[in-house]
Amino acid sequence: MSDQQLEKLVEVKDLRISAYNDEKEEIQIVKGVTFDIYKGQVVALIGESGSGKTTISLASLSYTKPGLEFTGGEVLLNGEDVLTAPPDRQREIRGANVAYLAQSAAATFNPAITIGEQVTESAVLHGILTQEEATKRATELYHALELPNPDRIGIRYPHQVSGGQLQRLMAAMALCGKPDLMVLDEPTTALDVTTQIEVLKAFKKVIREENSAAIYVTHDLAVVAQIADHIVVLYGGEIMEQGSADQIINNPTHAYTRRLMDAVRPKPVAGLGTAVGEEHDREVPAVSVDNMTAGYGGIVNGEPAITILRDVSVDVKNAHVVGVIGESGCGKSTLARVMAGILPQARGTVKLEDQELEGSLNDRKLEELQKIQFVFQMADTALNPKQTISQILGRPLEFYHGLKGKEKHAKVTEILQMVELPPEFASRYPMELSGGQKQRINMARSLAANPEVLLCDEVTSALDSIVGANVIKLLTALRDKTGVSFVFISHDLSTVASFADEIVVLYAGRVVEQGPTDEVLEPPFHPYTRLLISSVPELRIGWLEDTMQKREMAVGIAKGVEITAVGCPFYNRCPMGIEGTCDQQSPPIRELEGGHQISCHLTIEDLKDAEKHTQQILHGYEKLEDASLKPHG
Repeated sequence: MSDQQLEKLVEVKDLRISAYNDEKEEIQIVKGVTFDIYKGQVVALIGESGSGKTTISLASLSYTKPGLEFTGGEVLLNGEDVLTAPPDRQREIRGANVAYLAQSAAATFNPAITIGEQVTESAVLHGILTQEEATKRATELYHALELPNPDRIGIRYPHQVSGGQLQRLMAAMALCGKPDLMVLDEPTTALDVTTQIEVLKAFKKVIREENSAAIYVTHDLAVVAQIADHIVVLYGGEIMEQGSADQIINNPTHAYTRRLMDAVRPKPVAGLGTAVGEEHDREVPAVSVDNMTAGYGGIVNGEPAITILRDVSVDVKNAHVVGVIGESGCGKSTLARVMAGILPQARGTVKLEDQELEGSLNDRKLEELQKIQFVFQMADTALNPKQTISQILGRPLEFYHGLKGKEKHAKVTEILQMVELPPEFASRYPMELSGGQKQRINMARSLAANPEVLLCDEVTSALDSIVGANVIKLLTALRDKTGVSFVFISHDLSTVASFADEIVVLYAGRVVEQGPTDEVLEPPFHPYTRLLISSVPELRIGWLEDTMQKREMAVGIAKGVEITAVGCPFYNRCPMGIEGTCDQQSPPIRELEGGHQISCHLTIEDLKDAEKHTQQILHGYEKLEDASLKPHG
């Protein structure tokens, strides 16, 4: 349907937003931006960090960040200028007509209030729905967004769900009041690839069925290609190019747009990474986990009340990068927390350079704490906003190494240079830095301890592709220079393929495959690894629809993750599951060359043929020659 046949919902006309320096001089941030949004349409704002994407999107809520102000233009919603509306009317618009979905779910939810109360609050507060109607609507959204225990998840608190689940709950919060316009600020950045597909599908369905519209802010062009109808390319607060998704994706005319296209992460394939040097090699692993089981809710008879990880064994060699991949809730962060001593294991051992560690960090020696450092996912919540960068970096220098005064100050400057930031940043506060700069400080604080092992939990997930690539380049240089080892937790398979030396694939708390990166990414591999790789979006319009059509037929992506003590936990989603075996017996570990292990009932020969069988299923050939490989479900 053409724009002329659609009803115009939003008109952004010559929008100008400025800041003022100490000399009261105007600094233009947004410089005369103009575009329209029609009902049933998604307009994507793309560009690297600092291009003005979020600032422009927030204008639809008549909101600017502190220090900024509107200096010109109009933002019309259903013909009404939201910038000049009275404050009471602006509040009504924000609650009833426009919903904002922020990038950081962790910073959005109140940890002291249940999820259900927060999801329904806005719809009830603005009189759109009664509490009963809002609760019912929220439960429907939990189902649509493929959340676990959808009828009961509303009574939980934010800390009781995973990061990816919290991101989907934030989507439910935005959708609950049936807004005319949704402002989606990087809503799938923190999601794993399979969850991302479900969320994108849910957004498209809701926008189409309810004839609403959306501004979609993102740096991920592969995602843009799946959801956007119209694309606005921004750089430095100005529009470089805009047009239909087909035109921008397939025929970009501006050099900057083509640069963004070139920065799109490649598909995760073998051969993307670099070879590891041998100068830091040692006979024993830097850190190892053996036959470890862990969970939450206390330990009863040697078992956690809620088991998250079961019988996990992982070795991290010195100066190597072990990438840990898997869907939201599979236990990636829990594995890192056990290594760090934040969560004591119920069974099994954690060793540092072949010396067994106490389960709790409270019982570990200072030297052991210093050697294993944790880099948390969200720099916004990890850095103290009331401390300067010098204080933040100085704390581990003083705590672990006893540095003070000029010696400490000199070391802070050295660490800033190590993460490629200027010395004058030492006097700044976190709020004065960009997202990429804050993440570098987050890593620099851990590096200040001079660790042997860095546990990186989704450290590039909130960064655009250009900044994220720079961070990976920095980490690679640090590994080669210092010999530090990395446990790199990520849902971004392309980044893992380019950075990790080895990959551990987790599903429902168990290792289903692990080994050298190139071996894991090339057949034969576990059916779940195949699912993850095939779920990475392509820069192609229509990929989402094509993929969902295949996946619902062949893999059953819509089925939920089930953490089971019996059989293979992937059985209910596996197109090759063997009834009576996979659902009853734990899968054997099959050894391949080079330390490559696959936990599966299928033989290596079956796995080699898996691609052929999958293609048969995709084309509807359900009568396979080998009855034991017949798809189920």
